[in-house]
Amino acid sequence: MPPNASQAPPDRKLPQHGVKGAYYAGDWIDIEDCAGTFQPDSSKCSQCPTRSTCPRSQSRNAAAAVVYDIVIVGAGCIGSAIARELSRYSLKTLLLESADDVSQGATKGNSGIVHAGYDDKPGSLHAKFCWPGNQMFPQLDRELRFGYQLNGSLVLATNQDEVRILDELMERGRKNGVKRLRIVQKEELFEMEPALNPDAIAALHAPDAGNVIPYEFAIALAENAVDNGVELRIRREVTDIVKKGELFEVDVRHWEPKTYVDAREKMGKSADGSESARGGGGSFVFKSGVAVSSLAVMVKGIMMALDENVNNNIRLQSAVATVFVLVITVIIVLKPSSGTKKRGPTELKPAVDKCSPPIGSGEVGKVEVTDMFTGGSGSWNAVKGVTVGRESVKCRYVINCAGSSSDKIARMIGDDSFYIKPRLGDYLLLNRNQGHLTRRTIFPCPDPILGKGVLVQATLWGNLILGPTARDIHNKEARDMSQSSVQEYILSKCKKLVPYFDPKETFHAFCGARSKSSRGDWIIEPSAKDGSFIHVAGIDSPGLAGSPAIALEVVRLLKAAGLKTPPNKSFNPNRAPIITPKAGMRGLKMGPVGKNDSNGTDAEEAKMASNVICKCEKVTELEVVRAMRRSLPIDSSQAIRKRTRAGMGHCQGDPENYNCECRVKAIIARENNVTVDEVGSRPWPATTTLSKRWIDDDEKKDLENRMAAQ
Repeated sequence: MPPNASQAPPDRKLPQHGVKGAYYAGDWIDIEDCAGTFQPDSSKCSQCPTRSTCPRSQSRNAAAAVVYDIVIVGAGCIGSAIARELSRYSLKTLLLESADDVSQGATKGNSGIVHAGYDDKPGSLHAKFCWPGNQMFPQLDRELRFGYQLNGSLVLATNQDEVRILDELMERGRKNGVKRLRIVQKEELFEMEPALNPDAIAALHAPDAGNVIPYEFAIALAENAVDNGVELRIRREVTDIVKKGELFEVDVRHWEPKTYVDAREKMGKSADGSESARGGGGSFVFKSGVAVSSLAVMVKGIMMALDENVNNNIRLQSAVATVFVLVITVIIVLKPSSGTKKRGPTELKPAVDKCSPPIGSGEVGKVEVTDMFTGGSGSWNAVKGVTVGRESVKCRYVINCAGSSSDKIARMIGDDSFYIKPRLGDYLLLNRNQGHLTRRTIFPCPDPILGKGVLVQATLWGNLILGPTARDIHNKEARDMSQSSVQEYILSKCKKLVPYFDPKETFHAFCGARSKSSRGDWIIEPSAKDGSFIHVAGIDSPGLAGSPAIALEVVRLLKAAGLKTPPNKSFNPNRAPIITPKAGMRGLKMGPVGKNDSNGTDAEEAKMASNVICKCEKVTELEVVRAMRRSLPIDSSQAIRKRTRAGMGHCQGDPENYNCECRVKAIIARENNVTVDEVGSRPWPATTTLSKRWIDDDEKKDLENRMAAQ
């Protein structure tokens, strides 16, 4: 039965990912059982062992192919899922992302729900791909280990009219092929979730709904894709696409943050990431020179070896020398240049001391709505980007996964068959001590216009997430809502689902732009202007759930358009996690900078594994280094934050607490062999509705009042 409305139910101590275990393939695995499951034999994973970082703004396998088979525009969960699926084949695939990391658009700013598919209109593409995609997640997580919890969802009804809506949703789910749906009555409902609104009388239960951390999901997909041969370039904005004969020419603008460019110029280094002001391509020029010189030597050697007028001993020596030159040349030319990157000074303390403290107030870094279309806080405009180069890429096929910019990309080939109507979704994030209030994702009955509505959900890591709003940017009143109005909307709506959360435990807020199309459905089709140009556009919710099934459909469309898909015989689907589950402070050490730090060498891996870099989330130096040495380029504390949660805990990187952001930046500088001034910071205020990064008691009181407003 429901509890007393004025009394919160006791803490159920629900599992939290990484704390004494992990979520793996939907289920909870105790820490004792993680070896061989969540933590596999590293020798069997696609990226292991890796001992070097990537070059600036590109993957280490950058080959600069003369002609690519496929260019994918956009590296959110959709583009990354497609890239990973295409990596099963022996193809030259290039993944382009306009922001400073994968997953920076709508993928970063959403709930992370793997929807079951009961809410989608039967016959729509939403309905076609949601349920099949949902069913692929357990196996995906067995392979990629991004963390997937099969937690289920509940749609609440508080009156008989809403109960009738539950019946309609269940019938819609049946038509969409969704299994195991059922309506639970009040007594069972409160046994399942004792912290619900006491007025709830029934709920639609979808046990197959799950949740992930969406950016961790996309990062895992992109990592595995690159490990299996896909090339990635970030900070690459597509500016034009032209078809010439059988090939597309994709023009790309390469940008870098102004702070990075300024730091490089002070040292006389090129802004494009190469070591000197000569510009990029030094490695290519060197290798080309070696190849040409070696060819001349080998030709002369072969001629001498075959010349019967030359002494036999000299002929034999010429043959041996020729073979030796050939072997050395092959090693030099084929060895990836990025694999020789040296690490910087081993001591972290000097770099931490030089690090500028994180920003936590002011409006200088506020992200505009249009910036959210191209990466939000990681977009060109948000970090005052500077153009450092222009590139032209030739390819046979283009896949348009550009999110809220996908209509702009379509118009580059003269296709104006749709336009994107972005919808903003704002969220509030509460501390881990609030996550016990619900195991399942809790929804209200859906709104006929705004859709699923706000939700209350415990994240994989144990935080409580509230939201989102549904602010259509073409509606001026909705677009220009004040920050206080946004917070009041979220808090007042969510308390009707779970009334016991404490708004004073809010420590973070963010917003994402969902890509809704003018057609009212997803667009997954070849362009009418060119069958080799595939649109994957307008992918709003439940796009994350549908992403793996969408990827399969895109491969089918490419094959129908003539793409040959020979298998990649070395494809490895397995990826190791970046995080290591922990049992309290067992085996960990905290202390001032310099006390427990390693020198960054493999010989001190055990020291790295014990050295805590982020106190709130217990992130270790080894986890940061592990992320750095994977297959995606990392050059900012924000990128590490998404992969390890360093700086994502209660104190939000407060320099007066443990100064984790500067510690992380020092490790990045060491691993990339750069100065700490060249390492990016977490932006502020980005898309938050909070007035400060570290909110005070007055703002906490305001949040409490806004929750009580309606």
